[in-house]
Amino acid sequence: MRHELGILLRGAPEDLRNWINDPGLGSLRLCLITIVLAFGVYGMTLGFWRDPKMGVFVGIKMPALILLTITCNGFLNGMLGLLLGSGLGFRQSIMAQLMSFTIAALVLGGLAPVTFFMSLNAPAPDAENAASAHSYFLVTHTVLIALAGIIANLHLAKLLVAVTPHSRTAIVTLVAWLGGNAFVGAQLSWIMRPFFGTPSIEVAFLRPDPFNGTFYEIFWGELQSVSAGGGFIVLMLIVILVVLLHLPVIRLLSRADSKNSNEPDSDQSSV
Repeated sequence: MRHELGILLRGAPEDLRNWINDPGLGSLRLCLITIVLAFGVYGMTLGFWRDPKMGVFVGIKMPALILLTITCNGFLNGMLGLLLGSGLGFRQSIMAQLMSFTIAALVLGGLAPVTFFMSLNAPAPDAENAASAHSYFLVTHTVLIALAGIIANLHLAKLLVAVTPHSRTAIVTLVAWLGGNAFVGAQLSWIMRPFFGTPSIEVAFLRPDPFNGTFYEIFWGELQSVSAGGGFIVLMLIVILVVLLHLPVIRLLSRADSKNSNEPDSDQSSV
């Protein structure tokens, strides 16, 4: 098990290709167990500050959110993989995304002791500065989750470069998969809220109105409110920031594209 996780974390293209070409039950079981345990432990530290019971709730909901996202998008992403010419079938596409989420889970699971002690040393939820502490936790965990996602996306890009016939196909497939996962995952996270636990709201597994509204309309309303009507400008700045954070992924795909373009095609080489 440790050997297989080491192969996954190193992200060597040949090893990733061998693993994705033979996605057996052992690899599937390893990814599922890692996602449940690592995301569960990290989720417990995420909600623990608000209340230990909230920590248990989030420890259950966070891996459930990941698995539901993969399940809801499994057919779509498998179909996209076939349509875009990635050479990956449905089973391989789902396995590729499981591998990506497994890497994110390992990163966040490794950070769980740090975030746990951060919760212990933070002001209590009933303290005068509880609102500030809640904002601090929200920003900190958002940054950590984003960094884990970027590392996972980098490994997913390596995998797609290794198994797809052309780097352009890898780019298009990666963007399609990430877009679908982000779209579905954001709405599922809204339905399954709370995760951080607002101090002024009673602890509960789900909100009493989980299907009231959508993540996107609430997000847009918050942007408009914070920016005094300049939500579009703020949204563009967020998009630019996301692109900048993904520069390692973009450089990897660009290098692969340059390498492929410099290689003579089979017709020329045979002349």
